[in-house]
Amino acid sequence: MKIRPLHDRILVKREDEEEGKHGSIIIPDTAKEKPQRGKVVAVGNGKITDEGKKIPLDVKAGDRILFSKYSGSEVKIDNEDYLIFREEDVLAILE
Repeated sequence: MKIRPLHDRILVKREDEEEGKHGSIIIPDTAKEKPQRGKVVAVGNGKITDEGKKIPLDVKAGDRILFSKYSGSEVKIDNEDYLIFREEDVLAILE
């Protein structure tokens, strides 16, 4: 299924955190925090100002990003989990 977010929203697929072993303590999956990194899958056309001008987004499909911890709405598309949120929730683009 093809999907395109509206206006200044972006669709993100979370990246899995690398497994780190700290001593002999094993942390169950239910106790782990969700990662705050992801890959941008799709972006909207841009934000529209009160004057009717369109401001293009700084992020583009394929960018790896760092986003706010509790941002966005979780959606399920074709049995895959994604996040959809506004560009202002993006903290940084990872290079």
